[in-house]
Amino acid sequence: MSRGTPVSTPAPLPDGADTSYWARDAAARTSIPARTLQAYATAELAQRARTPDCRLSWATLAGIGRVESDHARISGSRLDGQGVSSPPIVGIPLDGSDNTREIADTDGGRLDGDTTYDHAVGPLQFLPTTWARYGGGGDPQQIDDAARAAAAYLCAEGRDIASGDGWWDGVLAYNRSVEYARLVWASAGPLRRCGDLRGSATGGRPPAPTRSEADRVAREPDSPGVVPRLARS
Repeated sequence: MSRGTPVSTPAPLPDGADTSYWARDAAARTSIPARTLQAYATAELAQRARTPDCRLSWATLAGIGRVESDHARISGSRLDGQGVSSPPIVGIPLDGSDNTREIADTDGGRLDGDTTYDHAVGPLQFLPTTWARYGGGGDPQQIDDAARAAAAYLCAEGRDIASGDGWWDGVLAYNRSVEYARLVWASAGPLRRCGDLRGSATGGRPPAPTRSEADRVAREPDSPGVVPRLARS
């Protein structure tokens, strides 16, 4: 697809949705863990309350989560009972090698354990400087904090993520790689088939959609999201 092509996403979740119930239902239909789905859905609702014109969908957050860390499951990591990645998810050092930008340490190694270079951290892979701006004092390894910060980052500068240009601008701000944005697009787009899950947020039981094509998108171990090649600003 070309830049500017809009991604089809499910209908917005209803205000006041029971995201825990919805996530359990959606997990069985998408092969995405319920705990991460709940975080994406809750972030959609919270961001809508703050910036309704952004029109961010949980599916875009799920697309990013798929590419960045396979929904917090990369390299054997899992979310613990508090929604924190265990072991912590830490990207490669951004030392200028392997087509990365060189970014010297900015946080004294507080988030990534490296006092020489920065690393992207957490299931949604934030640089320490970006986390300082959007993280709200939370923990980038905690999935709810990470999803809320990603939503705020995508919706910054008045973007309308439901429009083609707004979606691409937001995702390319997140990671300056067209290849990365295409992987996110390919992972998020098939989740439009989960649009009938909207009813499950209020107790409905819609028929199951076809298995998400997102799980058939190959994720190379050195793709720009999983092992960042072009660091986010």
